[in-house]
Amino acid sequence: MLPIHVTVAAIIEYHGKFLMVEEHTSNGGVAYNQPAGHLDPDESIEQAVIREVKEETGLDFEPEGLVGIYTLNPAGNGNYYQRFCFTGSVNGGLETSPQDPDIIAAHWMTLEEILECLNAHRSGLIVKCLQDYLNGYRYPLDILDYSGDEDLLQQQSLNFLHEQL
Repeated sequence: MLPIHVTVAAIIEYHGKFLMVEEHTSNGGVAYNQPAGHLDPDESIEQAVIREVKEETGLDFEPEGLVGIYTLNPAGNGNYYQRFCFTGSVNGGLETSPQDPDIIAAHWMTLEEILECLNAHRSGLIVKCLQDYLNGYRYPLDILDYSGDEDLLQQQSLNFLHEQL
């Protein structure tokens, strides 16, 4: 079975600027990314993106749509990453205060500024997600279904299907 690392990312735009984070990399460098991270155990995809935005920027994120789901095998080594990219808004102000020690700072950047630091992007998915966002890709959040209890999920689905008979 192939290992798949599930990740989430957020595109947050305000007056033509996008929220990006500047972060330390594992090899001692610095990279730019959208607020993003991995899924924690017993966490839905939506809960993960809300948590990651809060940890990396200090802002309260409200997902409003799914921009896309992307699968990447960056090194061709069998380590697959599946990114769920959301868009939405922040509540309670725009001043950032990162809580994650790996985050150097959060920046509101124009598209031009993002492209100027292309060589320092953490992933090629940053520009792909931005392309899809700017092309208007938005999928409703109700296409994502999460249940930590498979038996409960099955029972709810069976109840619905029996009502259709």
